[in-house]
Amino acid sequence: MTTVSEQRLAAIFVEVADTLVGGFDLIEFMQMLADRVAGLVNDATVGLLLADEQDRLQFMAASDETTSLLELLQLQWRDGPCLDAFRGAEPVVNADLSTASPRWPRFAPYATAAGFRSVHAFPLRLRNEVIGAMGVFGTGSAALDATDVQIVQALADVAAIGLLQERAIHHSEVLTEQLQGALNNRIIIEQAKGAVAQAHNISVDAAFELMRDHARRTHRRLSDVALRVLTDVTSLPDLTAD
Repeated sequence: MTTVSEQRLAAIFVEVADTLVGGFDLIEFMQMLADRVAGLVNDATVGLLLADEQDRLQFMAASDETTSLLELLQLQWRDGPCLDAFRGAEPVVNADLSTASPRWPRFAPYATAAGFRSVHAFPLRLRNEVIGAMGVFGTGSAALDATDVQIVQALADVAAIGLLQERAIHHSEVLTEQLQGALNNRIIIEQAKGAVAQAHNISVDAAFELMRDHARRTHRRLSDVALRVLTDVTSLPDLTAD
């Protein structure tokens, strides 16, 4: 894991714990968590899955587009480390993808071909309740040590506590509606990413960052910016403007 100062680590934990804010945006929160963990672990990308009201995992966020696909394929194939972490409520740590085909016959060969060498998966949990899973996909040879595992699992646990606290305060039916709305918004965001990428002749990852930066500069929700992109093509050129 990258050497991280105590001050920065403390700031990240506070950021992850801070779900009780006005205008809480589930997608932006999950994206922030993916980005922060990816920034802590050397040569790694991060993806996040969250369970819906029927306890089925749904893709919510990833630190890059390749990882988004890895998470979606796990759900499609029902095969992969995040599903194991979710079902078993225990982390999967330092799994060598080159030898993991017997365990994940479809996922492991695909992830290896995509350039990943190791994988870790952490449940988003509070005691016996598991509400999602976080995958950490490594492209380098460095392994997570015991301290690294504790830090990443603690971040996953803090995120789960914050989300469950949100549910407890606003009642489960409100969080269910919010999750469904987030899933609907995710579809809109994915479509808008493609539209921006095509319009500006850039990668999908770059298109997402362009939309996200514009949302932050203009103090708008990412989903609102995405909807504007899809409904008003003339808005595309001004994404780089304040």
